[in-house]
Amino acid sequence: MAHGAGEDWNGRVEAAIEPLRDRIPVALALGMADPGTLQAALDVLEDEGVNTVAVVRLFVSGASFLHPTEFLFGLRPDAPRMAMVGHRMVDGSELDPLATSGRILLTREGLAGSDEVAGILLDRAGSAGAHPPETGLLLLAHGMGVEAENQHLLDAMGQSAQALRSAGYGEVRLATLREDWAEARAEAEREIRAAVADMGERGRRVLVVPYRVSGFGPYAGVLEGLEYTPTEGFLPHPLITSWVAARATSAFCSAGLSSPLAPCESVAGEPARQPGM
Repeated sequence: MAHGAGEDWNGRVEAAIEPLRDRIPVALALGMADPGTLQAALDVLEDEGVNTVAVVRLFVSGASFLHPTEFLFGLRPDAPRMAMVGHRMVDGSELDPLATSGRILLTREGLAGSDEVAGILLDRAGSAGAHPPETGLLLLAHGMGVEAENQHLLDAMGQSAQALRSAGYGEVRLATLREDWAEARAEAEREIRAAVADMGERGRRVLVVPYRVSGFGPYAGVLEGLEYTPTEGFLPHPLITSWVAARATSAFCSAGLSSPLAPCESVAGEPARQPGM
């Protein structure tokens, strides 16, 4: 599952999962937990004879679209009050669980705070030619509407920031734009601009690193007139392929199954299983 956007954004997600296709059946569902694309993906897999599906959610925050996803896959009985369907907000009463005879193993982790993301951020900063002691980094994410969920995201981003600090970067700041919530966004924009300006005024070379799956988002407009160096989001990068494989492996192994993507003992905290379990 992935959010979905323009052709380039979608193509980067497709490219990230392509290396897995010769090892396991894979289907992609775009559209923020859109029942139509989710059902189509399930149908593709079931047509290939699949009876157990690991649903990997390629979102920055594990909370993104979690309630409607759980409901659609029959993993909770209560429909969400409201849900996004193809960029359209609908009443949850309009949703029906998906049709499937297979077993669903749903991952609930987001990308935020993962070792893979830490590795990507180090690569992004390095590819920008940064000299760590003299560089200030701003990790900038979309953000969440619910305060507790937004703080949880910032806490997870803090784990990524620690990896950058350990690599010698002089200053690392975190921010969420709260993009879809006008009042919170207005305040966030002021704080983000102030942070970039402050680092620059103190002689830092400022890198703005989008803490998002792909692209730079709306940040160029937010930062207009300020001096900074932009970098890429998480894609393209082979560590996203590794993250997807690891999440699927964790789901299979937690269910007592072996994984065609990696041995179960490679997943932290998972006991080894015998092939064919």
